[in-house]
Amino acid sequence: MDMSFAYRRRSLIEESRIGLSIALSPNLRRDKVSFSGRLKDPIRFREAISSLHDIVISDLRYMPRDHSTYEAYKSVVLAQETAARSTASQQFRSEVKTKLDIPDGLEGEYRQQRSRYWNARQKYSNHLLKNDRELWRMLMPCDPVITVAEDSLFFECFSADESSYGCLTVGREAFSNEERATLGTTNVDYTWSLYEHFQRLRSYRETRFEIDPTGFEVQTSGASSHLEEKIDLPNSWLRGFMQMQSAMSLPLRKVSISREGIYNVLAFLNRHRAAKSPRAVRFELEPGKPAHLVLEPWEKRIELHSHPYQGARAETIRVWGRDRLRVLSRQLPLIDSADVYILGTGLPSFWVTRMGEMRMTLGLSGWTTNDWTAASALTQIMPPVKLEETQLEKIGQAFRISPALQFDQIVSASGLQPPVVAAGLNRLAFLGQVIHDLPANCYRWRQVMPFPLSAQQLGSEDEETSVARDLLHSKAVRIERVDTTSSGLKVITGKIKQSAVEVLLDGDGRIIRGKCGCSHHFKNALRKGPCRHLQALRNQHLNVTSASSLDGWFQSFWNCHR
Repeated sequence: MDMSFAYRRRSLIEESRIGLSIALSPNLRRDKVSFSGRLKDPIRFREAISSLHDIVISDLRYMPRDHSTYEAYKSVVLAQETAARSTASQQFRSEVKTKLDIPDGLEGEYRQQRSRYWNARQKYSNHLLKNDRELWRMLMPCDPVITVAEDSLFFECFSADESSYGCLTVGREAFSNEERATLGTTNVDYTWSLYEHFQRLRSYRETRFEIDPTGFEVQTSGASSHLEEKIDLPNSWLRGFMQMQSAMSLPLRKVSISREGIYNVLAFLNRHRAAKSPRAVRFELEPGKPAHLVLEPWEKRIELHSHPYQGARAETIRVWGRDRLRVLSRQLPLIDSADVYILGTGLPSFWVTRMGEMRMTLGLSGWTTNDWTAASALTQIMPPVKLEETQLEKIGQAFRISPALQFDQIVSASGLQPPVVAAGLNRLAFLGQVIHDLPANCYRWRQVMPFPLSAQQLGSEDEETSVARDLLHSKAVRIERVDTTSSGLKVITGKIKQSAVEVLLDGDGRIIRGKCGCSHHFKNALRKGPCRHLQALRNQHLNVTSASSLDGWFQSFWNCHR
């Protein structure tokens, strides 16, 4: 999807005799949003916004090792073999050349120019990654989103590898001498040099924070003073961002964790590296007792002494993405308290840290890249029915009372039943209209894009995943045998509508191999994701279920977690 951005100038930090001024340039193609105020604690803001920056550039996707020396050796061997073959083939080529009118050196020149092009292209790509971070940042999918609300300002971002969501909330009490506050949501120009300027913030210098409203006074979008950017926003990036919003809109289990607890997790992970799966963080929860956090596969137990678990029943939940918790390291000296909001095994988790009047929400998906393993698991807990447009409009109109409402207030204002409101909030969050503010326990009306998104723009659900869910609903999946290998892998054998299916899972529940007689698996194996039968057998083993009706979904995934 193409996104167009227009900025009057670059965001920057200006220095004056009395201090620094953070001037963020808003997107001219969105509604007017402005704010101006003096930061009371520049150091706290500097560390918090730097952590948000670490989330934006986070990319933990697999990067292959440097095999340049070995490749050079192979090229020498290949050159020798090529020379031997060339000698044998030249005789045949000379015979063909006498019969056809081919210019001398045409084939060699073609190969030379083709090799020159691809070598230059690869070198340029590597150069940008290592040396030109500013240009590399410009290739990021989208600029951060900032919202000016009645009680706070919050910045939102999504990581480069589409696996981490960050939201920095700064309360309005963090500012003094406020001016020109215009509520709304916009994109802001955020450059690598701006991040470097943030590091200059000091407590002994006055710092003003401004979202420059004067940029909206320019009438001609083609003026030379504008900075125009057009970005092709990947559908996977946009869908991943909205999936995280959708997951955050659901009720989650809250586990309190102290600063010492976060430090113990980060310190252990920095000293140890897991050589094999499982690599999960296991929460052992029992009502009225301190929660335990267990790091697999070492079985390192960390007791969370801050507050007893307030949930309704005892359970064990495993979540992934712990390596991405390192972005919280910079916040450790400033953290007052923290909470972890978890949805279920293999589903996204949200780590909320409080730093005085500032809060950071770090959302971790259950995957490093936004692939089918996460989509299939997350799709199972979405509302099983589609609401009518009139119902969504009533929920949206409820926010005219206030842009921030609690769930019961939305039910009262819309006149709809709680299951409909719950499903509607989940849908609006997936479409980028609503955000669930976890620390404040309220829903906020916030359009992440300058226009309402549609299901077509976000991409349709994978057909294999959709049918796999239907197979679970129809109870057509039967597990016959589960074997565990010496290396910890699980072999699940079963039948789906009399068809034999076998799947091999690692310690993290990911499908490594599978056997199925359907056409999808025969043609693609796992290259385009697992077929519907492998997904259904895996989900049946992991006890991933979803309700078949809206009321059943509300009872299963809403009331039991509130």
